[in-house]
Amino acid sequence: MNHLLIMLPLLIPLFGAILSLFSWRYVRAQQVIGILAQACMLIASFLLLFDVNDNGIRTTQVGSWPAPFGISLVADLFSSMMVITSSIIGMAIYLFSIKGLDKARQTFGYYPVLLILQMGVSGACLTGDLFNLFVWFEVLLICCFVLIALGGTKPQLEGAIKYVTINFLASGFLLTGIGVVYGILGSLNLAELAVLVRTPVSHPALITMAGMFFLIAFGIKAAIFPLFFWLPASYHTPPIAISAFIAGMLTKVGMYALIRLFTLVFVTDQELTIPLFTVLAGFTMVIGVFGAASQNDFRKILSFHIVSQIGYMLMGLALFTPLAIAGSVYFIIHNILVKTNLFLISGVVAHNRGTFALKKLGGVYLQHPFLSVLFFISAFSLAGIPPFSGFWGKFMLAKAGFEIDSFVIVLVSLAVSLITIFSMTKIWNEVFWKNKPETDPLDDVVTAREKKDNRLLHLPVLFLVLFILFIGVYAEPVVSMAQLAAEQLLNSELYINAVLKK
Repeated sequence: MNHLLIMLPLLIPLFGAILSLFSWRYVRAQQVIGILAQACMLIASFLLLFDVNDNGIRTTQVGSWPAPFGISLVADLFSSMMVITSSIIGMAIYLFSIKGLDKARQTFGYYPVLLILQMGVSGACLTGDLFNLFVWFEVLLICCFVLIALGGTKPQLEGAIKYVTINFLASGFLLTGIGVVYGILGSLNLAELAVLVRTPVSHPALITMAGMFFLIAFGIKAAIFPLFFWLPASYHTPPIAISAFIAGMLTKVGMYALIRLFTLVFVTDQELTIPLFTVLAGFTMVIGVFGAASQNDFRKILSFHIVSQIGYMLMGLALFTPLAIAGSVYFIIHNILVKTNLFLISGVVAHNRGTFALKKLGGVYLQHPFLSVLFFISAFSLAGIPPFSGFWGKFMLAKAGFEIDSFVIVLVSLAVSLITIFSMTKIWNEVFWKNKPETDPLDDVVTAREKKDNRLLHLPVLFLVLFILFIGVYAEPVVSMAQLAAEQLLNSELYINAVLKK
């Protein structure tokens, strides 16, 4: 049963995608299959998380080949938390897509591709094998390329070409790093690699070089400075139902891989990597938040904030203490939920007003007060205002920094939080608070059907806000789980023993 729990996050979306392909001509059937798959995925993810929390790291070997010879699937608290968060936003995206995505795209493979994308996320988080990590990231790349280009508009094709070109480059660096590691150590199993790098090797400089290849590869995928430029150029081009999942989840999978590798495998050169990560984290936060502050488009502001928030996640890896790593784990989970929800809210606003340009928006608070409250909660969570979820992640990171006298990066993170508040206030003033610009009087006529569509679009936003409020107002269990996840990450013997059965 325990082995099945690890496989379910892969099998459920796979079989859901296959059933959706058999229902290619019937969009309603694909919607039903998708919602059922999301519900099953959500249940399976919760069961896996509870099992790992109660019983420790769970593993299974595909094809019953013993590690390190076969393909290992490993579920610890960090990977389980990533899988369950992916399931939560997957459900929200599917609910939003029913009314928030045009029928033309829904009929052309959207639902099966999104399910395969979710399978790729689960695979990347659960794999215990370096080459299979590369394979799962290629699954993510292909699915994202299809989704970003789906519809074939000129901005989408331009964004898709930029996205796939730079990510192919990242894949090249990743494959090169894998080749170097295999050539030196003769293994790709993460647990065995963790053992081998802790023993004297003939070419330690090559291990360091391989680590830099992985840093560049996953730095591109996570949009770390200075490798982030592709993200603001592509994430705002597809419809919100597509960009919300990609923006909320995909860069965090890149950060997951960085944290996994640099706490488990590449741990012998911390005198090099920790100062490097500190500098990169600071620049990522600053450049991202200034980019957001300079924009006047709802989606572009949110896209640049993805970059800025990645800096906080990298900050925990740079500080490299149990509290700091726990802060990164918590912050990743919080940011996936909040960022996805903010993109969905921008989609609801654009569905009603037909634009994302701040200058053309206004008066949303009077017409949609409930949506405004949902935005207020999500925006304050992103900015880190207590008692919302972002505060606890930033508090843990700041406390960890002060404990080891890393005052500069902490002060940078606090200053960036203030500018984040400014950009969220900018959206609030321009979109929700100011008077609506002069328009055709017929624009204010809302049909009964449109009112029903609005209520359906609000449902996934409310669904995510409930989780955001839970991990903020009732943060203790999630913070405790993040701390346990950090202990598992930093105590590599737990991972090694679970996989290699030592």
